[in-house]
Amino acid sequence: MTTLIFGHKAPDTDSLGSALIWEWFLTHQGTPAAARLLGEPNTEAAFVAKRWGFDQPAIMDDIEAGQPCVIVDTNNPAELPAGINGADIKAIIDHHKLVGGLETAGPIDITVRPLACTATIQHQLMGDAAADMPEGVKGLMLSCILSDTLAFRSPTTTETDKALAESLAADLGVDIDSYSSEMFEAKSDVSAFSEAQLLRMDSKEYEVDGTTFRVSVLETTAPQLILDRKDALMAAMPQVAAEDGVNEVLLFVVDILNEQATMLIPNDLSKRVAELSFDATPDGDTVVLPGVMSRKKQIIPNLKVS
Repeated sequence: MTTLIFGHKAPDTDSLGSALIWEWFLTHQGTPAAARLLGEPNTEAAFVAKRWGFDQPAIMDDIEAGQPCVIVDTNNPAELPAGINGADIKAIIDHHKLVGGLETAGPIDITVRPLACTATIQHQLMGDAAADMPEGVKGLMLSCILSDTLAFRSPTTTETDKALAESLAADLGVDIDSYSSEMFEAKSDVSAFSEAQLLRMDSKEYEVDGTTFRVSVLETTAPQLILDRKDALMAAMPQVAAEDGVNEVLLFVVDILNEQATMLIPNDLSKRVAELSFDATPDGDTVVLPGVMSRKKQIIPNLKVS
């Protein structure tokens, strides 16, 4: 039976790329495997897949009981199919904090390491087989690292991630600065998306002291294009929160080049979160958070509501 590999419901470059990378690895090891998506990938992820010669994997809404699978780039049940605990989970490969709530039929392989990127962990797990990676898989791996580290600007970056990216780029003859600029330009083109789509595009659900949040991050080299839509984005937040069963949507527009985030402040709750979490004093409906680049390391761990 084919093993399915997938990441979280809002597929970014690492989620899509690491699923395709592990499809190659399992197939190379003799295990039939196929990557899947749990939603439409963001524009950068779509660009990366096409750039390195991969078709976009099929999107699935749920998973059948007993279906063998590998979960990458998440361990959070809220980001996975509703039937995940009935599936035959073979492994989890991730770089986020443990959330809890997943159940398995038996012992599985779990690898969660404090690295910036799932693809970096996969390279370590491959061992000698990493030398057999074709150019396209190397390109995916490089792309995943550059995306998750924001080309080494993010505080999540480790020397392990950076060294691997530089080695892959050298093998591929790719200039990191030029290629990452292409990736970020693709990520910044959000003109075709509705406000609700933008709020869900790169988002994760978290609970803080009984309050549930959809924490949305939009990383861009052109933040003003998004901030010009802030009124419409804030108007869409209550509907998205209601439809997704959370108390509040928090949106952070990350300016990759200036290394800062702008948080939208539509109401008193988001204002209180900004004050308590980031020692910020909102003046109006936005607040700039200098140096804030990472949801995983700088936003989620600091969230407070009281």
